[in-house]
Amino acid sequence: MQLTLLKTKLHRACVTHSELEYEGSCAIDSNLLDAAGIHEYEQIHIYNVTNGERFTTYAIRAEAGSNIISVNGAAAHKASPGDRVIICAYTTLDEEELTKFKPTLVYLNENNDIINTRHAIPVQAA
Repeated sequence: MQLTLLKTKLHRACVTHSELEYEGSCAIDSNLLDAAGIHEYEQIHIYNVTNGERFTTYAIRAEAGSNIISVNGAAAHKASPGDRVIICAYTTLDEEELTKFKPTLVYLNENNDIINTRHAIPVQAA
């Protein structure tokens, strides 16, 4: 049996640009892509915490150290500069791989600086 799991996420990234006329995708600072293990042209899901929009696109590299998160093309209608978003990538694993798998979770501040990394989400308490 194959299961689809969260591979990685950039948690609460801040959108810096929204470029309607740029070729569609999401440009992400290369350092953030590397920290999260997201590959250029990999499918990503973006969950806009600010306005509730959820959409799928692909990642492209932005300049390293720029802290850019630019939502481009048609997706620019779904996110504006200043919006906080969660950017996720998923993977498909078989049950054997599942026992050894841990996601990469990268937490960002409002400037898109990495403030924490983890490999598990804390248990939610009542």
